[in-house]
Amino acid sequence: MDSLFDYNDDIRPSYAPLADRMRPESLNEIIGQDHAVGPDSFLYHMIQRDTIPSILLFGPPGCGKTTIASVIAKMTQSRFIKLNATSSGAKELRDVLEQAKIDLTYYQKRTILFIDEIHRFNKGQQDLLLPYVEDGTIILIGATTENPYFEINRPLLSRVRIIHLNALSEAAELTILRKAIADSNKGLGSFAYKAEDSVLKLICSYASGDIRMALNLLEQASSLLPIKGDLTEKEVKEVAGEHIIVYDKNRDYHYDVVSAFIKSMRGSDPDAALHYLSRMIEGGEKTSFISRRIIISAAEDVGLADPMALQIAVSAAQAAEMIGFPEARIPLAEAVIYICLAPKSNSAIQGIEMASMEERTRHNWSIPDWLRDTHYAGTKNLGYGKGYLYPHDFGGWVEQQYIPDELKGHIYYHPVNNGHEAELVRRWNQFRKNKEE
Repeated sequence: MDSLFDYNDDIRPSYAPLADRMRPESLNEIIGQDHAVGPDSFLYHMIQRDTIPSILLFGPPGCGKTTIASVIAKMTQSRFIKLNATSSGAKELRDVLEQAKIDLTYYQKRTILFIDEIHRFNKGQQDLLLPYVEDGTIILIGATTENPYFEINRPLLSRVRIIHLNALSEAAELTILRKAIADSNKGLGSFAYKAEDSVLKLICSYASGDIRMALNLLEQASSLLPIKGDLTEKEVKEVAGEHIIVYDKNRDYHYDVVSAFIKSMRGSDPDAALHYLSRMIEGGEKTSFISRRIIISAAEDVGLADPMALQIAVSAAQAAEMIGFPEARIPLAEAVIYICLAPKSNSAIQGIEMASMEERTRHNWSIPDWLRDTHYAGTKNLGYGKGYLYPHDFGGWVEQQYIPDELKGHIYYHPVNNGHEAELVRRWNQFRKNKEE
């Protein structure tokens, strides 16, 4: 059993990839995830005390999920078993769980089960884990790149603590790359390579926060050099080829980019908005998807402060559909910049939200008789339409109740004193004042 499942990370052959050789062996060596495993973190203290609970490590590729699991393997007194959900089936999982039960019952030895890519397990396989996690037979460490709230069964999710890991920052990546170049034991130090920060930053830009990819690029690019050679952008670009765009239109990253795009337009930052627009375009989003978000922002965030924004957004959507990419990016960018520069008002969305919220609480609001329809038989005998004041007979406006009796005094529209809306409201108030006089 031990030979099949026990995890041993102590032996790293010389031909192992640089990313594997440079894997941290203690919590203090882990760079860029202080919020998760730093000295002040919950997980740090639990690992130090060897009282780690079942956890789910959630983060993008190359952020340190497997590294944290390997550090736990070195520090814990429990038996440590590693499985990968892409290659392990239900039978193998059952064998591990039954052995864990035997070890705990007869030898008082706990088992930590690390399952990489746990989101690949189907519902049935995830359900197998439930009783063993529940009664403490195993300590589960799951690793996933997918949102656990979408991919992990709720019963299992309620029994684990989620540790959210971030893509490594450029500063963290640079620190690790410099260390790999200088380390003569596990890294490339014996070759005495040299690399300017500008070259290492290029590697970071290709890796996009994935330190495994960054170290692989460093190793492959440096293999083109003689001993004591200088690494340049030429070698990096030769190895890297085209820039890899990380964009999944069906997963979290997709929604995160869209959210950042909308919030950048709302926040009047054209540079950020164009950045996220380009990420969506290069990621393969359809013009219709992007256009809908621009139109929504024009109506929701600019609104009456500049009604032209909605017209420009709709026109840009039509133009983009007609001409297609790559030229479609021009009218889309024009609309995005216009929305960013326009004054903002959310009075329309706020007003309809308030009215809708009240409508959802009751469905039988009355209608004043003088506003009711008089076109069908007998309605006038019921008093429908009686007393209605036709505004045009009074120069366009006359004081009259329109809202149901139950809602007298309710105000849904709260003007924003910004841009064109401020002028609209000023004119409207002045018009009514003149009429009343």
